[in-house]
Amino acid sequence: MGQVDGIEVEAVTAWLAERTPVEPPLRFEVVQGGRSNLTYTVSDARGRRLVLRRPPLHGVLPSAHDMGREHRIITALEPTNVPVPVTIGYEADDEVTGAPFYVMQFAEGEVVRDAAAARTHLDVATRSAVSADLVDVLVRLHEVDVDAVGLGDLARREDYLARQLKRWHGQLQQGATRRLPVLDDVHARLVADIPAQGQATIVHGDYRLDNLVLDPATGRVRAVLDWELTTLGDPLADLGLLLVYWAEPGDDVLPLLDSPTTVEGFWTREEVAARYAEASGRDVAQLDYYLAFGYWKLACILEGVYGRFASGAYGETDGSFEAFGDMVVALGERAADAAGRAGR
Repeated sequence: MGQVDGIEVEAVTAWLAERTPVEPPLRFEVVQGGRSNLTYTVSDARGRRLVLRRPPLHGVLPSAHDMGREHRIITALEPTNVPVPVTIGYEADDEVTGAPFYVMQFAEGEVVRDAAAARTHLDVATRSAVSADLVDVLVRLHEVDVDAVGLGDLARREDYLARQLKRWHGQLQQGATRRLPVLDDVHARLVADIPAQGQATIVHGDYRLDNLVLDPATGRVRAVLDWELTTLGDPLADLGLLLVYWAEPGDDVLPLLDSPTTVEGFWTREEVAARYAEASGRDVAQLDYYLAFGYWKLACILEGVYGRFASGAYGETDGSFEAFGDMVVALGERAADAAGRAGR
């Protein structure tokens, strides 16, 4: 069977057979929606589907793409009221398929990545239900007792924003292929005006509509995906980043952010923020700071993705990475605008 898109098929087939019932031959397909770690759907001869996650083929920075950590987080959350896929197992040994990886059950439902998918799979009433439930799921995530689920040592709890600003600025410098002064300028402004942090919670780190598996009939969230950036810290950072992605009709939507939330039925950003504030009891008065941080962080992440794409780390792709270079600069400019509002 050989290798398929970076996967040693025979080795992974044998690994899976020891842990869960599968019927060879297995078929591996890359999920093109992933922008950082490589994600594959694994289908067996009976039609059963699993999901495998592994780091990029090369260009991996220190501390990034930790498969064991991601597997640990999802497994810890399985008994809670936060919907996550059921994990099958984790493999730390590079010898199996060239890098650590983990496997989880395939979560049935719809992942709504763009406006066309929202129109096709969700009616107007369901889009409103999605808006409500995804906020409520985020609130429930932020209510999880990290010590009770065994994640109390996942990270330091204090100084989240300072740590994040240092981390992503460092990642930006390590993976730099060009000068981006707007990101350096916003970084300095954010460092100088960090809000006081309340009680630390789990922070997903990339909570957005297209990282959720939805029930298209009810709008309920069936599973939260992509826990790579999860840590402990300030929960309002999750809300800020969610709103960065949450475009409204008439917005100047950035390339590659064909946000489904521009479609009729989805709530406005103001309604999303109000729902979170009411359900969580948290003060969102400094939301502009968290929006600025969200734009800046996303720009740093996408610059890393763009650099890896340019070096061929993702192998053969669908070509959607080409616009990332200009998008990074545009995100930096939006971060500067939000930081200016926050400083008034």
